Amino acid sequence: MFKSVLELSQQREIVGGSREKLVQSVQSGADLRIYTEFRHNEHIDIKSGNNEMIKEVSEFRATYVLEDEWCAGIMTLRQPASLPGAFGPRPSMSFFMYNMDGTQAIARPFLDGGGPEKANAEAGCTESLFHDLGRNDLNTTAPSSNFVYDFYSYKFYTNECFEEVYAADEKGRRVSGSLKDLTDASSEGAEIKVAISGLCDSFCDTDAIRHELFIQTGPMYFYTETNYMLTESHPFVRVQPSIPMRYGSGNWDFGWVIARTDGHVAGLWYDPYTLKTSRTFDNLAMRWFVKR
Repeated sequence: MFKSVLELSQQREIVGGSREKLVQSVQSGADLRIYTEFRHNEHIDIKSGNNEMIKEVSEFRATYVLEDEWCAGIMTLRQPASLPGAFGPRPSMSFFMYNMDGTQAIARPFLDGGGPEKANAEAGCTESLFHDLGRNDLNTTAPSSNFVYDFYSYKFYTNECFEEVYAADEKGRRVSGSLKDLTDASSEGAEIKVAISGLCDSFCDTDAIRHELFIQTGPMYFYTETNYMLTESHPFVRVQPSIPMRYGSGNWDFGWVIARTDGHVAGLWYDPYTLKTSRTFDNLAMRWFVKR
């Protein structure tokens, strides 16, 4: 069951819950959804006469916890929509990112093979409600921007339906839990989530901010003689870790990982500007969660 753990006012002041509770909840493997309120002719189409209040709830499939004190979530599966009943004019991914202080961002790699498009991701918003925090690569096929839109309400909901059952360091040495509990749960059809430490370090020129990425997984494979399990993740966005999280030029990409309980992580990444792929191989600490 989803419960509100943090609520912000339109001025992004805390009016319920706490940042600490949100961080603790996401860090324990919880799913994240964020509720916001806005008016159609202030956020969707400023030329419209429709002043209707809209209540939006979005899932943030990929979540980050940084330095045990900061949380951000990214929508990983969203296409741009032209509300109330159509998709946007150009197919792209809408990688919206929300920080726990209510600051927002979007990265939008176009998927139609067309050329660059100079556009503000939030150009249809009422100017007084939109605050630009920096735009990047607007003349490319992968523009991004950081901003605040003054939603009338922000509510951060988490569902603590996942239980941590196993953790190992970057060399695959057990830190806590039971590998058998994990493999048994997988064999019984349970949904698995993995938290990977340091996955975005390669975007950092100096010492990286300590971070974990949390993402659901797809197919699971248990090698019964070698005694390790591996999984292919759902797609997600890698972003240079920072507090708060921000999109910048060249500081993000998207893709999948194959993660193993012995610490091996193989990445397949799409360059958002060219859609060409690259591969990485790392050994990283991981924590594994089972949906109960």
